[in-house]
Amino acid sequence: MDDRIRALLKGVANGSVSEEQAFELLKDMPFEDLAHTKLDHHRELRKGIQEVIFGEGKSIGQIRDVIGAMLRKEVDVLVTRVTPEVGMTLKGAFPEGVYADGGGCFYIKKETEIKGKGTIVIVSAGTSDSRTAEEAHITSMFFGNRTERLYDVGVAGIHRLFQNMELLKKARVIIVTAGMEGALPSIVAGLVGVPVIAVPSSTGYGASFGGLAALLTMLNSCSTVATFNIDNGFGAAYFATLINRL
Repeated sequence: MDDRIRALLKGVANGSVSEEQAFELLKDMPFEDLAHTKLDHHRELRKGIQEVIFGEGKSIGQIRDVIGAMLRKEVDVLVTRVTPEVGMTLKGAFPEGVYADGGGCFYIKKETEIKGKGTIVIVSAGTSDSRTAEEAHITSMFFGNRTERLYDVGVAGIHRLFQNMELLKKARVIIVTAGMEGALPSIVAGLVGVPVIAVPSSTGYGASFGGLAALLTMLNSCSTVATFNIDNGFGAAYFATLINRL
């Protein structure tokens, strides 16, 4: 975004871009009012990361409008919390996009540059935690990070984790998602010297209270971890991206 604005200003200065053309490109700054949504076009300028669409609770029409507005500004698009029905409808409307059912995400990405300094590793305790892990994985890749996955290495068979220590050691940031009792992030954080971001998943039997038990475990970790909200793979990957760009 900042490169495009600088190029636009240079174009106006050297006469290759007219005042009217510049006005048309800048008129929706800092946000574009779509009636149902105020799209923050300055997000990337402020944060280095563009606005992302939270799909849950929005109609297909609203999501389609926001995607169209972002594409007109030549901004890559990520929509999280997308159901299969919505995902396939968006794929029909925007054939260049990708619907990733495993993580409940739809994205359109032209930018392929790696912007992170190291590798983000996504770890899941069990296969049942993979939807949260996949949301983190897709988000991390979308934001330009080298990203690797290590799934189903929870405490019920902890030897599976120990057999993959080389992968953990090469990470710059690690995201760990776990349901049930939520112990895995603490174990990982005790083995590595890089930031570990814990994400409780809603996986578990009744007394797990939809991920609350795992959340409390992670908040009370003896190892130092940063804990995100239940099933918030996106938030964890966003924060990991900020760390990975430092």
